[in-house]
Amino acid sequence: MKVKNKLDLLIQQNIYEVNENKLDPIIIAKKYNDEYIALIAALFAYGNVKAILNFLNSLDLENLNSNNAYYRFQTQKDVEEFLNTIKKMKEKYSLNKLFLMGYEKNKNPIDGIRNIIKTIYSINSYRSKGYEFLIGKIPPNKTKGISPYKRWNMFVRWMVRKDNLDLGLWQGVNKKDLIIPLDTHTHKVSLKLNLLKRKTYDLEASIQLTNKLKEFDPNDPLKYDFALYRIGQFNINL
Repeated sequence: MKVKNKLDLLIQQNIYEVNENKLDPIIIAKKYNDEYIALIAALFAYGNVKAILNFLNSLDLENLNSNNAYYRFQTQKDVEEFLNTIKKMKEKYSLNKLFLMGYEKNKNPIDGIRNIIKTIYSINSYRSKGYEFLIGKIPPNKTKGISPYKRWNMFVRWMVRKDNLDLGLWQGVNKKDLIIPLDTHTHKVSLKLNLLKRKTYDLEASIQLTNKLKEFDPNDPLKYDFALYRIGQFNINL
């Protein structure tokens, strides 16, 4: 329980704070308070956080125009096509409802994510390596050896949990069912703290870590996510 107590202490010390000195892509999501803009912010949330925010701020997010921007693995064409896809989806679908259509049967967030990704690909026939990297593959029915879907699980966390950090824009999803958005830093930190035994960085590791955190709080295991992330980001010693 020592690790739990230390994580609880970090949370009490306002580890959730985001500002100009403690940057995070959720700043964009909180600014607009819109599920689609939050999705854009989450999917582009890879790489250096300053570069992520500079890129996102270069877009016309209110009108979903790319302004000829490009970002790392995404060309100008990739960004333009992606925002065109999002624009079409926003006119027709609620992301919350799309998620629920997959999630509700087995209360599995990956099923909800799968339904949104399928819909994205059905909207626009455009394909490229950068476009598909951004959106991700349609999740298979297995957990070992596949992507942890970090950016997607982070987006779902933003939408479901509601506190000083997360937006809580969605209805009908229980926060106890969420899967931790595992990145490489959180993976290493969790191994070091003996919260996780699985050395393979995959969805199975995400689920195993989530189950361990449920021992700390069965109703809200992901309240510890940001604390673990900050430990890795700022090299905090516990």
